Amino acid sequence: MATAKKTEAKQKDDNERTKAEDIEKIVVDLAKKGSTPSQIGIVLRDKYNVPKIKLLGKKIAQILKENNVEYKTDLDTINKKIKKIETHYEKNRQDKRAEREIIRFIGLRKKLERYKAKRPMSR
Repeated sequence: MATAKKTEAKQKDDNERTKAEDIEKIVVDLAKKGSTPSQIGIVLRDKYNVPKIKLLGKKIAQILKENNVEYKTDLDTINKKIKKIETHYEKNRQDKRAEREIIRFIGLRKKLERYKAKRPMSR
């Protein structure tokens, strides 16, 4: 009986390991298609029933760095959005909502930059 338990435990570990390897492959494929780490996390949660990728011991960004995959950070996405709204606002000065959105996104960018500055670099 003890051998049967060991065999079952070993099979479980192998299944989890395979699952982890499959998830890493999915993460890399999604990133190559142009998804951000945030979007990848949502896809994994919705399609593949992975509640948190961190449970595997790695973050999505860490997996992408290990596989040398370029990806857009949240800061890149916010900067792109600000630039897009600013070009719209230059053409449409009467659009006060766009002006408000520029202010809102600049505040969001500053908040994210402060967060990144506080975080230790080892992560």
